[in-house]
Amino acid sequence: MDSPYNSLEFALLNDWQRDFPIVARPFATVGAKVGVGEAAVLATLGRLNGRGAISRVGAVFAPRRVGASTLAALAAPSERLEEIANLVSTHAEVNHNYQREHAWNLWFVATAADRAALAATLAAIEAETGCKVISLPLEREYHIDLGFDLGSAHKHRVQVPTAVARVPDADEKRLIAALQDGLELVTRPFARLGERVGMVEKEVMLRISGWIDEGMIKRFGVVVRHHELGYRANAMVVFDVPDDEVDGIGRQLAAEAGVTLCYRRSRSLPHWCYNLYCMVHGRSREDVQPVIVSLSRLAGLPAQALFSTRRFKQCGARYFAEVPLPNEKAEELFNA
Repeated sequence: MDSPYNSLEFALLNDWQRDFPIVARPFATVGAKVGVGEAAVLATLGRLNGRGAISRVGAVFAPRRVGASTLAALAAPSERLEEIANLVSTHAEVNHNYQREHAWNLWFVATAADRAALAATLAAIEAETGCKVISLPLEREYHIDLGFDLGSAHKHRVQVPTAVARVPDADEKRLIAALQDGLELVTRPFARLGERVGMVEKEVMLRISGWIDEGMIKRFGVVVRHHELGYRANAMVVFDVPDDEVDGIGRQLAAEAGVTLCYRRSRSLPHWCYNLYCMVHGRSREDVQPVIVSLSRLAGLPAQALFSTRRFKQCGARYFAEVPLPNEKAEELFNA
């Protein structure tokens, strides 16, 4: 299949989804690697962002390492689906919101600073929509990456160090909040981040590098939008697996080509009995269906496949709200 992207666009989309340089002028470093100047890299990333091919250049935080998050669902009456989806999407804590083919037809991911804030968001959504919300928090990840290799089976496999969940300090919260929307496409993006949070450039880079090393940041780089890159069919494939077998089956399914995510989540009985999830992406349903059949055969269990039919919202997770620097702190940094 011919690529709709030129060689520079393809290189930036495919090769820089992780291991992005944490240096003062990262776009110049990337340019040196791909054989173009810094200005060409910045212009190309800006163009790709404008076309919707990428959502940002920045951090993907590892689940359960910072803040709190969950996958949630509700069953919206068909005549109110769009209204309810819009109500859900207005919450800053919601970063993904999809319609899927099932009685539980609206699926969204919510993140917040802590469990109490997350619970409050879900309760507010339930009250606003009049629909029961089921929460399905992550229990164990077997493969969560969602990096797309555009040259082969659209799946990256990289081992990420296990990190212990911890509460960030006030400085870290400010930096995480500023980083949530990605780097600004400027020559010294880490210096620009520092201006926003009251840190010098070197400190910003050291903190981000440390988060990568400890596993709080799962990957740092170009975050692509799979739908705009041609992967227009995706199915959430779920299984009801005996609890003493789920880890073994989960690890087996995670290794299969075409599986971009595989994880164990809590059940929500009596409404939702499934505890093992695989995400499968393809260019068409015809590409995805054989993968679903194969996963069911390997698991030795029937698969329930929920194809997405409409995307209402897709953006980076937001754990903390960005708070402007006090005037005295901004002045101190400016005069440093």
